[in-house]
Formats: sequence, C-alpha cells, structure tokens
Amino acid sequence: MATTKWIIDPTHSEVSFKVKHLVISTVTGYFRKFEGSLETASDNFDGATVKFTADIDSIDTNQTDRDNHLKSADFFDAENHPKLSFEGKLSEKDGEYKLIGDLTMRETTKEVELSADLGGVTADPYGQTKAGFEIEGKVNRKEFGLSWSAVTEAGSVVVSDQVRLNLSVQLVKQTEPVLAD
Repeated sequence: MATTKWIIDPTHSEVSFKVKHLVISTVTGYFRKFEGSLETASDNFDGATVKFTADIDSIDTNQTDRDNHLKSADFFDAENHPKLSFEGKLSEKDGEYKLIGDLTMRETTKEVELSADLGGVTADPYGQTKAGFEIEGKVNRKEFGLSWSAVTEAGSVVVSDQVRLNLSVQLVKQTEPVLAD
C-alpha cells in the first residue's frame, strides 16, 4: 500500500508559543529550527500520521537572557533534552480537524489534543503541491517538568502554567509515494 508523504517547509512555516507574564501581559517565543512530516493513505488528510520535532536550542523570545533561562534546567534543560517531539494522528469530522498524539518534553510524554485548520491545497509556481495548516492548542508546562515558578511581592505569578501553542505550517507533497510496511 502506498502512502503520500508531506514535509514541513521551514521557510514558509513558524512554530510559536505564548505564555502570560505577571498575569498582565503575554510573551511570545518561537522555535526557529524544527522539522516534521505527515503521511496519508488517502487523498485527504483524515487519518494522517504526523511527526514533529523542534530544537530546544533554537528558542527565540527576542531576549537573550530569557532564552538562556528557558534553555536552562529551570525549564527545558536543553543540554540534557535537546528536542521536543510530537507523534500523532490527524482526524477530520464534519470539516473540523483534530491533531491528537503524544507530546514529549524533558522525557515526559503526555497526550495532547490540538485544533487544526486546513487552509487549503494548491500548486506553487514551481509545480510543487503545497498544503497549509494552522494548528493551535494549550498545554500545562508543569506537566512536562518545566516547573520553575516565582511569585512577585504582590503575589502575582511570574510565568503562567498554561502555554498556548500556535503553528502555521506549509507542507510540501513529496513526488514519490512511500511504500507502507
């Protein structure tokens, strides 16, 4: 049985996260280095297998000191856990997509459910077939061992436990079908 493989185009994709700081504002960060693929056995994306990894060392919040703190053992511990990963399935029901699978950070794996919005499928000027997805969801960072916490004198939490994930990905259809086992 042949499957179709799609690869994330990193030049037309971004992976970001947002977290409340001091409960009054939001800090946005990005993973600048990542890769992923989607494999499907049909003409649509229902039932597709999804794999994704991001390099922790590529975290960018536009603030070097904060980036270094996020890479430290207080948060991601990039030295000992250089990547986060996701493996799951994309499912479609009544035009709505869900991405359900295992997210792994710091050797902790939890099932997460993310919403996925298919922007469409089209050919680019170079003859490549491309598909676009907007993916979003929330995770609790402490469930993955990112447990650093502090409270201000006034009692405000410095960093929220809830982290919003936002991925805007463009996939490139591979021209040769992959033979499934």
